[in-house]
Amino acid sequence: MAFKTLDDIDVRGKTVFVRSDLNVPVKDGKVTDATRIVRSASTILDLLKAGAAVIVASHFGRPKGVDPVFSLEPVVAPLAEALGKPVKFASDCVGPVAEAAAKALKPGEVLLLENLRFHPEEEKNEPKFVAALCKLAAVYVNDAFSSAHRAHASTEGMAHHLPAAAGRLMQAELEALEKVLEKPERPVAAIVGGAKVSTKLDLLGNLVSRVDVLVIGGAMANTFLAAQGIDVGKSLCEHEMKDTALEVLKTAEAKGCAVILPTDVVVAPAFAAGSPSTVVAVSAVPADQMILDIGPVSVRTVVNRLAECKTLLWNGPFGAFEIKPFDAGTNGVARGAADLTRKGVLVSVAGGGDTVSALANAGVVDTLSYVSTAGGAFLEWLEGKTLPGVAALG
Repeated sequence: MAFKTLDDIDVRGKTVFVRSDLNVPVKDGKVTDATRIVRSASTILDLLKAGAAVIVASHFGRPKGVDPVFSLEPVVAPLAEALGKPVKFASDCVGPVAEAAAKALKPGEVLLLENLRFHPEEEKNEPKFVAALCKLAAVYVNDAFSSAHRAHASTEGMAHHLPAAAGRLMQAELEALEKVLEKPERPVAAIVGGAKVSTKLDLLGNLVSRVDVLVIGGAMANTFLAAQGIDVGKSLCEHEMKDTALEVLKTAEAKGCAVILPTDVVVAPAFAAGSPSTVVAVSAVPADQMILDIGPVSVRTVVNRLAECKTLLWNGPFGAFEIKPFDAGTNGVARGAADLTRKGVLVSVAGGGDTVSALANAGVVDTLSYVSTAGGAFLEWLEGKTLPGVAALG
């Protein structure tokens, strides 16, 4: 889709409202993981370099009205550190306090507003609240792809009333997704893992008509194996979704999409550290054991298939990666994909939910072409849904 970026707008001497995602973990008043703050710096710094004054806004948690526990004030120091310059703070995001702080802001300066969700009108996209936010600036920049699936005042409403553009993070996210879904180099492979078929039906339905190879992993794969008459023991399995799984396989065959399921798996009596594990063929899962990962043969099969592809889209781990040794399958495929990416064979884009944690555990986050930290927005885009925050920039 067509959207403006920072390169398309003149911001010199203007105040720019940047909707960031600074919803970071905080403990005892201190930010414990500043990754999102650091990643948001590029947009703010580019705007400052272009001569703008920058107002930064974000939600934080799910407060019920004003609640000091959910204040964004702890973000001021790490944001200032990421930018290498002071950051002012306004104790509200609309009204006299915010307006006075915005009016006093000079080009080259940065102001962080208090939590947008202290006002319920934010999530309701209430027109008067949109107008109050728009009053603070002359230009609107959305850099929060992770919130783009929500039609809130600061993620969608403002874009209809001010000159609007995508920030650097939003731009990178949209370009990466376009590369794998809209204009991919073929063949295209998709890895879809996770626990339940029922939560990823829309995703599977959209992907089977867009990709050439669909690799199904995680507990989802158990449902597909069971649907084919394979006994999965006491593995996590949605037996009531067997017919749906067969429909997905039927549709994939009709669309010419090859579906890859595990042929060997790692089983154990319980999902627990120290639980004795063994590798068995999928046809030999003991009745009293559960599948917790894919086996080495399946890892090699997937990596070899990826080597024949040009583009990879990845959402969801292969196994219960939180406990060793059940991270081996995900780690093996991840390192194989990373190696192919490093060699220039594969364009690899991953994201959503546990995917980032699993890939970080494998040590490949910085090697894949793009790893999205967005959860719901990333999934909805892959499902083919329109994201209000993105559509408003078009």
